[in-house]
Amino acid sequence: MLKQLSGMDSLFLYTENHRAPLEVGCLQIYDPATAANDEVRFKEILATFQERLDRVDLFRQKLVEVPFSLDYPYWTEDRDFDLEYHVRHISLPKPGDWAQLMAQVARLQARQLDHTRPLWMAHVIGGLGNIPCFPKGAFAVFMKFHHAAIDGATGQDLQAIMHDREPLPADASSYRPSIGPGDDNSPGALNLLARTPLNTALRSTKLGLGLLFALPGALRMALARDRKSKSPVPVTVLNPGRVTPNRSIGGRFFDLEDFRAIRATCRGATINDVALTVIAGGIRYYLEARESLPEVPLVAGCPIHVGGSMDEARGRPNLLSIMTPSLHTDISDPAERLHAIRDDTLGAKTSTAALGKSTLTRIPMNLPAPVARSLYPLLVTLGVQSQTLLFNTLISNVAIEHGPLYFAGAKLVRVMGTAPPFDQWGAFHTVVSYGDKVSITVTACRDMLPDPEFYAECIEASFDDLRLATLGKPATRKKVNRKKKGAARKPPVVKLAS
Repeated sequence: MLKQLSGMDSLFLYTENHRAPLEVGCLQIYDPATAANDEVRFKEILATFQERLDRVDLFRQKLVEVPFSLDYPYWTEDRDFDLEYHVRHISLPKPGDWAQLMAQVARLQARQLDHTRPLWMAHVIGGLGNIPCFPKGAFAVFMKFHHAAIDGATGQDLQAIMHDREPLPADASSYRPSIGPGDDNSPGALNLLARTPLNTALRSTKLGLGLLFALPGALRMALARDRKSKSPVPVTVLNPGRVTPNRSIGGRFFDLEDFRAIRATCRGATINDVALTVIAGGIRYYLEARESLPEVPLVAGCPIHVGGSMDEARGRPNLLSIMTPSLHTDISDPAERLHAIRDDTLGAKTSTAALGKSTLTRIPMNLPAPVARSLYPLLVTLGVQSQTLLFNTLISNVAIEHGPLYFAGAKLVRVMGTAPPFDQWGAFHTVVSYGDKVSITVTACRDMLPDPEFYAECIEASFDDLRLATLGKPATRKKVNRKKKGAARKPPVVKLAS
């Protein structure tokens, strides 16, 4: 079935480059103790994937371009689809510890997907024998998709589709490798060109209406800014003008119950506000250690799924807006910072509502394809050259259903997200809640953040500070006590008593 990418989907194709592919990932840790014989074989994993292929059309669909880029690309079924190309098995070398797992996921995140095939990959990772917080015999599955095919909301739906609610055994005998090419249903060039005039006319009409509807809200936002002007977004080490193709990843798991208890101490706060406060404290520690913390507070860019009908997105619900709350990194007291962030996110939501969340998507959704293909890369280049920032770091929050969930009979026990750093924004934070845990992960340009484990320790120390300030609970982990070799900097220290 032929489906066209929306303008928002195509934005992720047009703005990426070989240094910064726009791909999102998910690292999932499984406990095989619930599977038959307390183990899961790779062929059983292949069989489970194969059984679910028809449930999600993006698994088999690849891109086809319109000649001369006169219109947005289309999704069409890959007649040469090969599951064993997309699902692979690797193993960590001994000792199989946390640092090795993060380094391996960073390498996989850095590899750009092949645009001549369906835009996803899954790597089954074994050899996790020296990670204490993982069950014995645990294995990981790192899945990666192009952002043109999936966003946070569709990622949540995909989790439900890929998993079972009980440990159903996998039937390895049902697996059959791909046999020869299928029917070629790809549309011809003339077919695609014939669709272009009507598509362009419809988008131009929607674009004009979108600009008309956006005008009143934009005026209200401009007046609000005049009444309460904000300082310019500072440039930090997190904001290289140009990222390299190399990636680093670091992350930590926290108890969801602690996040809920902290949220309850600040009326009107959300789990997302608590996560923003923890990340802000971690950034503050990290920049202080590098002696580069600006006096002006950093700003976050938080993607928002704005919903909308499937028809509006041409079958792909990739409808995103963004809010830009301050992280208040100028506030040292974590409880005070939580209240300030709560106020700022409420204000950002109010501003977005005044403009209209869906209004913010109408321009990228409906720009003519030739304009979009040239305009988006130009805007990125101009932003890098002018060092003009809208925010310092992207922070995405995804909640997966409470669970428990199972895959090939194995229980899903931990989830971490990865996301693409980009020119000007060299660090992307993902917050994922599943079961009784919350993970905070940073995916960064390695040249900008060469010490992801130290950064993760800073996040950990920030959480301990916030928990002590709001709940009076002292830290149970070791104090952060690490200096980067050759760097004159003080590591963060968690105070256990006031």
